[in-house]
Amino acid sequence: MTLAVIMESLRSWFDRRGLLAIASGALIALSFPNAGLSFLAWIALIPLLIALEESSRRDAFRIGFLCGLSAYTVILYWITIVMTRYGHLPWSVSVPLYLLLAGWLSLFYGAALLVARCGETVGIKSAFSLPIAWVASDCIRLWLLSGFPWAMLGHSQYRILPIIQIADLCGVYGITALIVLANVVVYRVLRALSGATVPYPVKSALILLALTMATLIYGFNRLNPGMPTTPQTSLRIALLQGNIPQDVKWSRGFRDRTMAIYDRLSRQAAKESNASSGGRLDLLVWPESAVPFFFQDEPQQADKVRRLAQELAVSILLGSPAHESRNGQSSFFNSAYMITPDGTTAGRADKLHLVPFGEYVPWGRFFPFISKIVEGIGDFVPGETARVLPAGGIKLGTMICYEAIFPDIARRYVANGARIMVNITNDAWFGRSSAPYQHLAMAAFRAVETRTPLVRAANTGITAFVDQNGHIKTMTGLFTEDYRIVTVLPGSGESLYLRIGDLPAWLCILISASIMGIAWRRRSTT
Repeated sequence: MTLAVIMESLRSWFDRRGLLAIASGALIALSFPNAGLSFLAWIALIPLLIALEESSRRDAFRIGFLCGLSAYTVILYWITIVMTRYGHLPWSVSVPLYLLLAGWLSLFYGAALLVARCGETVGIKSAFSLPIAWVASDCIRLWLLSGFPWAMLGHSQYRILPIIQIADLCGVYGITALIVLANVVVYRVLRALSGATVPYPVKSALILLALTMATLIYGFNRLNPGMPTTPQTSLRIALLQGNIPQDVKWSRGFRDRTMAIYDRLSRQAAKESNASSGGRLDLLVWPESAVPFFFQDEPQQADKVRRLAQELAVSILLGSPAHESRNGQSSFFNSAYMITPDGTTAGRADKLHLVPFGEYVPWGRFFPFISKIVEGIGDFVPGETARVLPAGGIKLGTMICYEAIFPDIARRYVANGARIMVNITNDAWFGRSSAPYQHLAMAAFRAVETRTPLVRAANTGITAFVDQNGHIKTMTGLFTEDYRIVTVLPGSGESLYLRIGDLPAWLCILISASIMGIAWRRRSTT
């Protein structure tokens, strides 16, 4: 291929429409942490919609793809930090893999624009088809190939509490659909005002107004529910952030120092709690893999934790790898143990959704060379059940690391009786990037969707408490040794979303497929 052909191909991709799509992607990225300009999400798609005008189906997919690529190359820049600094991959490998992931996610943007364009060719307006197609593509990427629902459009609104309350009805998808509809309406209003022969979107504007008013009324009502009619049992919880450097976390020479840090933080938290009006602690939460050894195999080290629980008269939830025999083979798990105030083990919860290429290698037996890329990072198997753990008479659901970005996992724990969600994680992998803030933003939705408060303990940033309305009430900084003491009332564990799950999103998939089928049939008969 000659240079002239390559340049012509680039020009065809990055024409005026392509540049408009890239601009939309940049606006989308800026609506997420750390920039956190959430209002931009409500206008971010306007350049994309301008680019969509009179475009072919191929062009619609292309501009959608470029929009997604622009957004995710900015949102996910931290992937290279993970792969180079901690995965020890050279830049020549990590950068292409990072772009490959951004490109994969961009396909779903392209698919949404393709569905909307196909809808327009058969007389279905984008005010209807684009929100539905966008939700459908988000739902598919939640489940396809292990799923990676990172930074869905609705997640950008995590701090706008009146808006996000509808997540207990339809998940984050409802917020995404409202944002996309708002973009379409504003775009059409601007086109009509510009003198173009485009009618004002009266019907869609009225629908948007009605949906927005209903969302806000519902949201403010949920934020002000009134006082509970009966007294509730609460848990006094200390969330510990040890800030153990990632490069020495598993070093045997640093083991005693790690245990000393958590012992000291536990005692400080217990002393502070006892001295305050809040009373003594009920639960200490240590982060993911807080103990740098197999808790079940190190009785001397484990006894230190048990004696600490007995001395402080407090339950301790801690992260540790675990193993057991499964089908005649030794299987390894990323787990959490609950130690009771009398020093016994009340139970163990295993991580259900593992990180591909971080904790296991997908299709490793077919691609054995890939295992060398992740050597030393982990080779775990998923847990079999969403096992709740008891503390102070209340059941806890423990989501480990990035499990908190998957709504179905939180739903499973609450269905099994959990009334407080715990997220233990180690965000040191992300370095000083925006990823820990993005991670927390998505975790906050699990509290709203299930009406179950969430406490979060991270090895480093961000340790936090999120109430059942999604309000982040306290949070630590990055790379600091710290702790937070919170009093948590158990959630109601009642919401429409708990009962119907992603059914509305699956309905959007069905409608999108129908639009594509109608468009294909219309095209084949002309």
